[in-house]
This record gives sequence, structure tokens and C-alpha cells, in this order.
Amino acid sequence: MSGRTRTRSLDAALATTVVLTALTGRALAHGGSLRGASGDSLSVPTWLFLLTGGGVVSASFLLASFVTDRAFIRSLHDWRRRLATLNDHLVTATRVVGVFALAAVVVAGFVGPSAPRRNIAILVVWVGWWAGFTATTYLVGNAWPAINPWRTIADLLPAGTTDYPERLGAWPSVAGLLALVWLEVVSPLASDPDLLAGVVLVYSAVTLAGAAVYGTDRWFGTVDPVARVFRYYGRVAPVRRTDDGFELRLPGARLAETKLVTGFDEVAFVVALLWVTTYDGLVTTDLWADAARAVVGVGVPPRVVYLAALLAGYAFFLGVYWLAARLAQRSADTYLTPATIARRFAPSLLPIAAGYHLAHYLGYFLALSPTLFGALASPLSPPQAVVVVLPAWFGGLQMSFVLLGHLLAVWVAHATAYRLFPMRLQAVRSQYALVVVMILYTMSSMWIVSQPSVDPPYV
Repeated sequence: MSGRTRTRSLDAALATTVVLTALTGRALAHGGSLRGASGDSLSVPTWLFLLTGGGVVSASFLLASFVTDRAFIRSLHDWRRRLATLNDHLVTATRVVGVFALAAVVVAGFVGPSAPRRNIAILVVWVGWWAGFTATTYLVGNAWPAINPWRTIADLLPAGTTDYPERLGAWPSVAGLLALVWLEVVSPLASDPDLLAGVVLVYSAVTLAGAAVYGTDRWFGTVDPVARVFRYYGRVAPVRRTDDGFELRLPGARLAETKLVTGFDEVAFVVALLWVTTYDGLVTTDLWADAARAVVGVGVPPRVVYLAALLAGYAFFLGVYWLAARLAQRSADTYLTPATIARRFAPSLLPIAAGYHLAHYLGYFLALSPTLFGALASPLSPPQAVVVVLPAWFGGLQMSFVLLGHLLAVWVAHATAYRLFPMRLQAVRSQYALVVVMILYTMSSMWIVSQPSVDPPYV
């Protein structure tokens, strides 16, 4: 395939994306998708709203390609500052807090109030941990290795002596992540304290048994999906733990040089992490509600519909990324295989996942944080829920989180290309297909965030 033919195919892909988004009507740029958010909506034509996001990503690619050089990129990525040294007593205290929090979640789930917004199990897991703590992982640094209560307990068990089957690789963590998100969507896991406590107990039993059989390092380094999520998000953050303490670098700087992704199984996990947050938002839109009712109406069980959508969407995201890697190999005219390109560029997708997570959950955390702190202050007799009403402009802030994540992803891909390919033009051309994929992800994320949130049907 000639360079001109490849360029035309990419232009056609961009044009198709623009046409499809132009046909979807009008978007509401507001915070209506957030619980507790309110305010007036600003009606914006969907084609203009989404095309603006895609245009920003495209412009950032052009700017990075023609304004930067290897020396400039290297100077930014090599910049670092040493922060405070690590205090062993602080690590020990953090581990104790993690174990105590796990015990509190289980006990409160079974014996606490049945109202979800007065039960600390629900509030700690969903508001404090998954919304708030996860955001600190990619905004500040990954503290999960110290907090992880399952690892703290597993370290007290006898060391595992069974070899982990290498052929499985990271695939169990991929399956685990998809299963956890599907369970959260199709069950009242976010509103039923008893169910949440039961799932936590089952997860604890499986995790501790796996760590006892295969060893803590192998289990939490390869199999456990939660540990892998936080490890990947932590590579986006500016602060990391070193042997001497803590080190400060620019956000995303370690993604271009890391060996975080070493096989296609780990590529699959990165794409799964990107997809599950998208899926979690997609099922709260009117578009999904109408589609689900139509499919269930012909006799398909609702949970099968949700599972099929989860797997089909994931296969689509993974297939699109693999196609982009193959096109990148052709456009760069390199002897590197598509598998190698897919591995090296996969970390550049993590800022997209982080930006969308922040857009999806920050408002949820801010709206319910007074309720969380009130329950923590009085866990035996929690006060009535207090929900903060977010201003209408918060919806625009959500969009900025999505765009910032994609802009950082473009920069990381650009820096990766310069590390991977010897010639400047070769590095630029390798990113054509990847930028098209990022534009597609940008538009889909912005569309989902812009939609008013509705309760998913049948669950």
C-alpha cells in the first residue's frame, strides 16, 4: 500500500466518524449525568460538540509532530525531583488502616443500616474507594500497594509453592475486571449492603487462596485485577515510590519508557480498563435503554443482553486498537511487528481511561462526600444523607477532563514513537491510525458524558 493510499484511507475514516456523529442530533453539555448535579442545560449541536473534541485531539497531534523534537521530548521526560523519604512507620499504619477498612466494610454490610446512603460499606467502597481513592491514584500516585488489605493479610500466610501457569498470563485479570464490572451493572451491588459484603467476602477468599497457592508477588503482580488497575493508573501519576522515598515527574512521563505492557494479554487489559468505564457510562444513557428494551422484547434475557454488550463492546475496542497497530506498522514502513507496536503504544491509552474515570466519578464523589464523612464520623448511628447540588457549569469541567486525558495520551504516543523509531517522519507517520482511534474514543467518551443519566432497565 502506498503512502498516498494510506493517507486517503485515514482521511476516509475521519470523514466517516464526523458524518456518523453529525447524524445523532443534539447534545446537552451539562452535569446531568452526575448524581446530585443540577442546573440549566446548554443545548449544543452534537456534530459541533463532538467535532470540537476530535479537532482538539487532531490539532494536538499536529502541534506535537511539527513543533517538538527528540531533545525537547527527552528533556521533559527526564525531568525529576526527589521528594520526602519513605517512613516505615507510615507504611505500617497505612496497612493497618487498610485491613481495618476491609473488616469495617464486611461488618457494616451485614449489620449496618439497609439504606445505602447511610451504610458505611456502600459509601466507603463506592464513594471513598472507587471514586475518590482511584482518582488520587492517577492524579497523585499509587498508594494501593501499601493500603491493599488482601496483600497485607496474604503476607502473613505461608509462601506459595505452586508455579503459576505462564500460558494464562494476564488473561485471568482481564476476565476478572470484566466480570466485576458486569456484576456491578446487573446487580444491586452499589445499593445492597448485604450483597456487597458477601461479594467482598468471596473476593477475599479467592484472593487469599490464590496468593497462598501462587505467592503474593505472582498473584498481585499478574492475576489480581484490582492491583493491576491501580498499578496501571499509578503510571499516569506524577509521584512514584522509589527505594529512596518518592520522586516527582511530569504526568505520564513514565508511560513512554515503561515496560508495563509486555504481551498482548496486557494490551488486552489496558483496553479492558478503557472499555469498562465507557460501558459503565453507556448503560445509563437513553440510547442503551431503548436498545436493551428492544432486544429483551424479542425474548433475550436481560442479563444476557448486558453481558453480550459488555463482551461485544470490548471485542470492538480491542479489534479497533489492533487494526490501528497494523496500520501503524504499514504507515511507518517498519520491520517491527504489529504486536510490538501494540505493546509499546498501549500505555498511551491509560490517560484516556483516567480522564474518563475522573469525568465520570468526580461529581459523584463531590456530591456524596458529606454523606461519606458523616457516616465515618458516626458509623453506628450515621446521619441522614446530604447530597451536594453541583452547579450547571460542572458539566463543562467534565468535558475538560475527557479532553485533557486524550491530549496527554497523544503526547505519550508521540514520545513513544520517537523512542521507537529512528527517523522523525517515520515516528510521525506511525501515529496516524492511533490518532484516528483516539479521536473515536474522544467522541464516544464526550457523547456519553454529555448524556442525562437514566436508570438502566431490567437491573
